[in-house]
Amino acid sequence: MTNRLFTFDTTHHALWAEEVAGEAGIPADVVPAPPGAAARCNLALATPPEDERRLAVELDRAGVPFRLYPPP
Repeated sequence: MTNRLFTFDTTHHALWAEEVAGEAGIPADVVPAPPGAAARCNLALATPPEDERRLAVELDRAGVPFRLYPPP
């Protein structure tokens, strides 16, 4: 399974997402976004594949805008 990254338009959103993940107990690391991800802030959030869906739900719930790379 290919790991997908959560990408963001702003550094604020990336750091907010990291905070949301931590509060939910979801392991996540801020990493450089790959060039093809078109992340305007050049940051992404990596999480294990088994936690991807749960993190997406938590980010949606918190109102953090994100995209998945590569797209589903």
